[in-house]
Amino acid sequence: MGRILAVDVGTVRVGIAMSDPSGTIASPFEVIDRRKVDPARRVAALVAEHEVERVVVGRPLTLDGSPGQAVHEVERFVTRLAKIVAVPIDYWDERMSTAQAQRDMIDAGARRKERHDNVDKVAAALILQSYLDARGK
Repeated sequence: MGRILAVDVGTVRVGIAMSDPSGTIASPFEVIDRRKVDPARRVAALVAEHEVERVVVGRPLTLDGSPGQAVHEVERFVTRLAKIVAVPIDYWDERMSTAQAQRDMIDAGARRKERHDNVDKVAAALILQSYLDARGK
């Protein structure tokens, strides 16, 4: 198993997390500001630069498991990304990832600005770790 990149697609920011080379541990990586950078192109560059073998994209589901309102934006992003990367792209349930990221950062003592700046990449790391844990079983 190789390095896996996870994406938490938001309307303004896109969180990125990356696994270690063995595909075991997820770490927050960066936040892309959609107003300044094309997130699909940036993800494609990261895939090439870090020899990523797979991309995992958080799929926004509601609490009952049905697709949320943002699912169409995520699907558009994946369609664009699939045209410019040659690695598999998987969807993964992202329910409650942002709320959990906020709670984890509050518990760790992060200040409001730090939480605002980092919540998207921490949420992406939670999505990725869930994916990695499920694959390992």
